[in-house]
Amino acid sequence: MAAGADTLQERLGYGPDARVLLIHADDAGMCHSENMATIEAMEKGVVSTASIMMPCPWVPEIVKYCVDHPEADFGLHLTLNCEWHGYRWSSVAPKNQVPGLLDPTGYLWGRVEEVATHATPQEVECEIRAQVESALKMGLKPTHIDTHMGTIYARKEFLEAAMKVAEEYGIPFMLLEPTPQVIERWGDRNFLKEEFIQEVRASGAPLLTTLYSSYEHKSIEETRKEYCDIIRNLPVGVSQLIVHVGKEDEELKAVTGNWKIRSNDLAIMLDPELRRVIDESGVKLIGWRPLQEAWLKVKK
Repeated sequence: MAAGADTLQERLGYGPDARVLLIHADDAGMCHSENMATIEAMEKGVVSTASIMMPCPWVPEIVKYCVDHPEADFGLHLTLNCEWHGYRWSSVAPKNQVPGLLDPTGYLWGRVEEVATHATPQEVECEIRAQVESALKMGLKPTHIDTHMGTIYARKEFLEAAMKVAEEYGIPFMLLEPTPQVIERWGDRNFLKEEFIQEVRASGAPLLTTLYSSYEHKSIEETRKEYCDIIRNLPVGVSQLIVHVGKEDEELKAVTGNWKIRSNDLAIMLDPELRRVIDESGVKLIGWRPLQEAWLKVKK
């Protein structure tokens, strides 16, 4: 970390006016298609970091890749929901320890509101710990933690539980600076409340400048233009663009009706045009590992 650095980009060794970007692939481990797409997008495309859904059945495959490729930047996509109808998963923690996280069929609730209504903060912390411990036991060294469907942000107590575990294990949790632009986009939610953010900032944990995502049914041309515009107009600071990549195959089509969004994202992440835009815009592309290392230096 640079001596006397004030901004996050300076703490990472860049200038005060640097525009730094993480291109993040969500949902690794969800299925084989998602795993293969994530690996390809990282090895041949511009995806710089990704996160894994530990309750899902294809986790061993992607974790083995991580162990075999320690340079790969993977975190944990804390998963407290199971939103699909024909493809379900349950908790990592023993079911009798987290009954409020489970619907009447024994799977995780589908909607964020259901988790917020039925689960206790203690159950959420138990499940978060179980997911982190499972990853560590499998040999994964997570660079960060984020949240599937934003469920951790649904209640302040859930967020406090996640931050407690993140602090304990030295794995930064994805949070944002409450800039006017961020509040306009995401609303004045609990995870942006100034008193909470002040505590996070005092701890030295990284706070992203802004967060972008596009998970809508658009043409590939529209989505490509949206991503290029985001990069060209990226603000000073450290921002993250979330994408969802998947191979267009029968497995992905059976899992989700949003398979086309994911196959389009994969094609765009592999498109040389996007890399050209990044280079021409002077944007610095990084993963979460430098953010984790900078934070751990502060924590020592």
